[in-house]
Amino acid sequence: MRFSGAHGVRRSRLAGSDLLSGVDAMVVSDLDNVRYLSGFTGSNAAVLVWSGAERDADRICTDGRYSTQVAEQSPDVEAHIARDCPAALIALVADRVPGARIAVEGHVLTVAAFEKLSQAAADRGVTLHPFVDAVEGLRIRKDDGEVELITSACGIGDDALAALVERRAIAPGRTERQVARDLEWAMFERGADAIAFETIVAAGAGSAIPHHRPTDAVLTDGDLVKIDFGAVVSGYHSDMTRTFVLGEPQEWQREIYDIVATAQQAGRDALAVGADLAGIDAAARAVITDAGYGDHYVHGLGHGVGLQIHEAPGIGAAASGTLPDGATVTVEPGIYLPGRGGVRIEDTLVVTDAGPRSLTTTHRALRAL
Repeated sequence: MRFSGAHGVRRSRLAGSDLLSGVDAMVVSDLDNVRYLSGFTGSNAAVLVWSGAERDADRICTDGRYSTQVAEQSPDVEAHIARDCPAALIALVADRVPGARIAVEGHVLTVAAFEKLSQAAADRGVTLHPFVDAVEGLRIRKDDGEVELITSACGIGDDALAALVERRAIAPGRTERQVARDLEWAMFERGADAIAFETIVAAGAGSAIPHHRPTDAVLTDGDLVKIDFGAVVSGYHSDMTRTFVLGEPQEWQREIYDIVATAQQAGRDALAVGADLAGIDAAARAVITDAGYGDHYVHGLGHGVGLQIHEAPGIGAAASGTLPDGATVTVEPGIYLPGRGGVRIEDTLVVTDAGPRSLTTTHRALRAL
């Protein structure tokens, strides 16, 4: 019973990974990784995962503020109450296995924190070994429960945007900031726990700035309006971008929109289990480059989405590796013309053996409002 359920399965996957084959245990202190392995959402925690025969001794540590919460959220793993959780869990390992080798998250701990823990470990006769992205590597492949939560978050975003369009809330005379706040509130009304990131509403020349922050700039007839946003459901994020035009589209606006739409479809079509990450980017990028706008596409094609809005795998020209079954990623090419305007089209998709499935469903054709 102790290792049943999704969180127990994830800890077992970590324990059996090649990365942990040379150590006795791992202390995980990144809070997103703690949540992934245990379900716990408090602000101070660490998880101990044993790599071998000591598996019955897996622990979650948090401080006394969360004793009730940890019992409710992590019933399948024994809790240890302490303030300095990494140090407390390292001490537990030292007491149980003299001379143990203990993995820690080298990309999470500061240099000072690692040095302090290493000295404490040495005093107890054990050694620390920094690992990078051990849990993040597992998080790339989403299980069914995770996909369900991301799908819910995507649905909230789709419905919220549709509500704004229906009530003509994206219109000349309104400000970027007003549209952004309306969209965020619409997501909360539909069950979002939080917004995934600061909502981007970028009108006119501002739409040429990839991560423009909403201002009091007034939407004007003829503007391109780029909206990039997402919702959070039980810790899992969604991400979608749609670009609208206010009034009748100009020829240059239609041109770059059609190019981006074609590039996005090429990127979507390239998503497949085992596909080369850089090759997926190249498939979309070639469309924009061949159309003469390569210098105006200034970012990678996409990224993983899950407990973080940006997580592995990255899909870009410099990316390495391949796409596994169950990866949930964005495809978001864009063209940005400084001083004029820009277009980005983005969806969140899950990769399966049967092909990619879009979790965002708002239609992608150019829409004049």
